[in-house]
Amino acid sequence: MTDAAHRLLWTVVALLLVAVGVTALAAGSGALPGGHPDGVLLGGGLVDTWRLATPWSTLAAAVAGLLTAVAGQRLLHRALRRPDRALRGTLSRPGRHPGRTRLATEVLVRALERDLLRVPGVHRARVVLTGTPPRPDVWIRVDLTGDARPAGVREHVHDAVRRFATTAGCQPAHLDVTARIGPARP
Repeated sequence: MTDAAHRLLWTVVALLLVAVGVTALAAGSGALPGGHPDGVLLGGGLVDTWRLATPWSTLAAAVAGLLTAVAGQRLLHRALRRPDRALRGTLSRPGRHPGRTRLATEVLVRALERDLLRVPGVHRARVVLTGTPPRPDVWIRVDLTGDARPAGVREHVHDAVRRFATTAGCQPAHLDVTARIGPARP
């Protein structure tokens, strides 16, 4: 999941929680139509139904709470994780003639980082390769100076990834690029 998708997901979760909180506040203060500040929030029929299904209603509430907690934990874990399973060792590709070409992944990562640092305005570059060697996932973070041209940086990153794919002999299965812009120079 990309950074934008994570931000959208967290925004939706936050808006839902705010909506639930505002609704509870409005119901408690009697601001809802037909509501009274001293009235019961849950009607007598709902309470009677809850009591009728006594062992199962409690179990259903516990399961719903557990599923919500697990979903929240997974969401937090995915949002706070670093790219996992970084490739280590060598990237081995069969050649046209007998034999194999072996490339150390650290060498590929450093070469791509150096290639990304050649563009004006890129202050720092970090690359992580994950996944399986024939179609690795490529995670790139570039720190830009305040006067960098985003269009030029985007074009250079595209070209650098294309050169990386040609050199390594494999296409990235997933490409995630994060650009952070620093303050402008005085």
